[in-house]
Amino acid sequence: MNTNRIIIISLVVCLNLSLLSARAQAQAQTQAPASSKKELILIGIDEKQSFNDKGAPVLSMSGKDSLLVMDIGSDPLKPKIVGTLSLPNTISGPPVNLAVSPDQSIALLANSTSVVSEDGKLKQIPDNRLFVIDLTTSPPSLLETLAVGKQPSGLSINKAGNLALIANRADNSLSVLRIEGKKVTLIDTVMIGEQVSHVIFTPDGNRAMATKFPGHKVAFLDVKGEKVTYNKYDVTVGLWPYNMVVDPSGKIAITADNGNSGAADGNVDTVTIIDLEANPPRSINKVVIGDGPEGIAMSPKGDLAVAILLKGTNSAKDAFFYNRNATVVALKIQGKQVTKSNEVDVRGLPEGVAFSKDGQYIYVGNFMDEDISILKVVGDQIVNTGVLIPLPGHPASIRGSMQ
Repeated sequence: MNTNRIIIISLVVCLNLSLLSARAQAQAQTQAPASSKKELILIGIDEKQSFNDKGAPVLSMSGKDSLLVMDIGSDPLKPKIVGTLSLPNTISGPPVNLAVSPDQSIALLANSTSVVSEDGKLKQIPDNRLFVIDLTTSPPSLLETLAVGKQPSGLSINKAGNLALIANRADNSLSVLRIEGKKVTLIDTVMIGEQVSHVIFTPDGNRAMATKFPGHKVAFLDVKGEKVTYNKYDVTVGLWPYNMVVDPSGKIAITADNGNSGAADGNVDTVTIIDLEANPPRSINKVVIGDGPEGIAMSPKGDLAVAILLKGTNSAKDAFFYNRNATVVALKIQGKQVTKSNEVDVRGLPEGVAFSKDGQYIYVGNFMDEDISILKVVGDQIVNTGVLIPLPGHPASIRGSMQ
């Protein structure tokens, strides 16, 4: 073989190796997760209320609450706080008094109650403020403050991102809000006639459901464009339904039946499964999960939900049902069949809970311990990663952009 031929063969081999290397790099870039993509979670910090050893609330004056904006997109196990706003919010209500728009351009935060001093004593009174936050600025900033109904609590934004509903507990009503870009406008009030704690849309946006907390029912509403109508149809669920979720297919909804008006009591409680495809919708099953379910979240994949059991973690330390740590219960979903999968321990008085967009991670706010537990989804079960994210206060609520 002559020298020129050897040189030509060597050049061809080097070129092929370069092409293979470039192709491998391009393929790796295509297959790699978009680690730099922003994925936001909201955390409401309430510094007005704590609990003593007898389980009684201890109130403080307002002024130290905040809203944290956390990005889990770059590393789900190392989330970063990208914004802190000094805004009031409270644990006295469902841990879903906040929401992120689907495009992550704005956030809504409702303040259910405020603490005032009367005759030298502190007391909680209903508030009526809704804060609109711009998530596109760095750091996030307050756009405006709206007056809605009394004691605005659970709230949701529809999948289209153009309509929001708020459950007003002290007014027995729902506020309807139009969303146009970053402009939010109160356009209607729907009277329910009973106290409602939370409200959610079905995935197609054509219906909404509101939990009647002391009535042990779920109210169904028709949604046509911006018109929301309550036709007085309710479904009976378990005792004291605080929160609820709907699966991405719109086939079922699940309520967290607290069982004791917002607190644990040592007795087992349930989640109720509602068949949304039945005409009319109806409850089809109850699953016993434990003492005091409050927070509940649905995986974006629709195959798993998680419910948080309070388990007396903020109760009197000498109560028979007191526990240092609480529990997150995994609920396996197969069509309309929901079964308890497993449960893991978290920390004291967990309130809010949110899934990551890929359904692989779960974030639980531990109110008593001022931190977040990160759980991992493995098949149809959950495991505690052991990762704790310290917070600058007590997390009263959590919501991601998929809820």
